[in-house]
Amino acid sequence: MSEDNVILRVDHLVKYFPIKRGIIIQKQIGAVHAVDDVSFEVKRGETLGLVGESGCGKSTTGRTILQLYRPTSGSVIYDGVDLVKLKGEDLRHMRRKMQMIFQDPYASLNPRMTVGEIVGEPLIIHKIASQKEVEEHVNNLLELVGLNPSFASRYPHEFSGGQRQRIGVARALALQPALIICDEPISALDVSIQAQVVNLLEDLQNQFNLTYLFIAHDLSMVRHISKRVAVMYLGVLVEMTSRDNLYSTPLHPYTQALLSAVPIPDPVADEKRQRTILVGDVPTPVNPPSGCRFRTRCPIAVPLCAESRPEFRELRPDHFVACFLAK
Repeated sequence: MSEDNVILRVDHLVKYFPIKRGIIIQKQIGAVHAVDDVSFEVKRGETLGLVGESGCGKSTTGRTILQLYRPTSGSVIYDGVDLVKLKGEDLRHMRRKMQMIFQDPYASLNPRMTVGEIVGEPLIIHKIASQKEVEEHVNNLLELVGLNPSFASRYPHEFSGGQRQRIGVARALALQPALIICDEPISALDVSIQAQVVNLLEDLQNQFNLTYLFIAHDLSMVRHISKRVAVMYLGVLVEMTSRDNLYSTPLHPYTQALLSAVPIPDPVADEKRQRTILVGDVPTPVNPPSGCRFRTRCPIAVPLCAESRPEFRELRPDHFVACFLAK
């Protein structure tokens, strides 16, 4: 991958949340291993899908990239600058170039602020526009996401979930960022609305050459919007490749199990395909398994899987996998 074309590089990213006991004197007794040595790159103008079960660390990865959570270790290189080393005004300046669309359109909008105030707030905080200019910017942004500019004087509770998410998209676009992290932006929406929001994101990407990290657990939607897909399990990446490679020839047993559970519209083909049923529950991130994280549920695990952690290696051109038995 050309270094000039890489807008985001995540190297050995680790985020542990401490578990403490005590009221007056608190002592750390453990840690939640939310993200554990994750590395990947995102090209300028592409969409990288990040998929996995709930609780696997997808959203934490996204928030740690933006430094909403400070990482335990590792580096996040955005446009040649290590965000981990930035603080204060320097970090605030870099945040103009990166924004986030949050999962819950009901919780992510302040109910006491009007739509105009919500969308215009980033412009005022970062001193992009004066108070008089904000109104014009807000009207343009609302039109851009398919909303009537007259909605600017209304409050979030007056809108549906899909409309609220469009407001969230308008807020994310206010500072004209190059990178947007979409944290499951459609999971809380009705199925009929999901396609509209995804199509809007694609149109905006084409119009402004945006780069997306699209976090989701809906594999069919990720296939539609992403150019490359990374699969995450219990805080680690297990596979990453192009969309077509992943869906046609998945190499990791966990990816194969995920894809076997995706509904397909052909009942005859659905009847013939072989399902991979995983046994047991996802282990706790407080005390993850030794070696390969997936070994406790893997149908092909061998003793080696418990002894050491498999390297995240390039098994085929641009096809990375963390599995001793993948071929």
